Amino acid sequence: MSVEPRNTPVSSNRGALRWLPNLIFSSRWLQLPLYLGLILAQAVYVFHFWVELTHLIEAALGDGHALQILQASVGYKGGEGKLTETMIMLVVLGLIDVVMISNLLIMVIVGGYETFVSRMNLDGHPDQPEWLSHVNASVLKVKLGTAIIGISSIHLLKTFINAENYTEKTLIAQTVIHLAFLLSAMAIAASDRILYGTPSSEKH
Repeated sequence: MSVEPRNTPVSSNRGALRWLPNLIFSSRWLQLPLYLGLILAQAVYVFHFWVELTHLIEAALGDGHALQILQASVGYKGGEGKLTETMIMLVVLGLIDVVMISNLLIMVIVGGYETFVSRMNLDGHPDQPEWLSHVNASVLKVKLGTAIIGISSIHLLKTFINAENYTEKTLIAQTVIHLAFLLSAMAIAASDRILYGTPSSEKH
């Protein structure tokens, strides 16, 4: 005599509530507009880069109006109406700063989408970033920390080059902020090593 299996209330409840974890998991797609917005921010940075580069070229060719725009954008006072080496250095550092922030945006967009939203299936693609093959939340966190330190270094270098136009309080504050970024990145890397038992460099 066989005994027919009976559906237990537990399994019935699990089936009835199956939509809830599916809904929660599908909510990751709400991040998609955020990454699309960062792509638009990337486009704004590209436009800003070319505007600054155009002003630099025009100032080098003797355009006084472009020179005034550059002086206002970098906060440089002096030069007696001429494009000096210090001004060129400040503008170029500003362009490098834009590029580094743009690289940071790419890491957040590509790495964040791959980690938190959906796989891009780029295996075998000739342009696949080397770091994307082993990206996770921990690796992304360390890379973002080092990128922020690089951006802060550029800002600090620009300030020191143009130090005569800044107060001592501003110089000290920017130095302390940069050191805070550095210590934060070191703390992130150390906690990553403690949690996973592997230095971040080995995972890269």
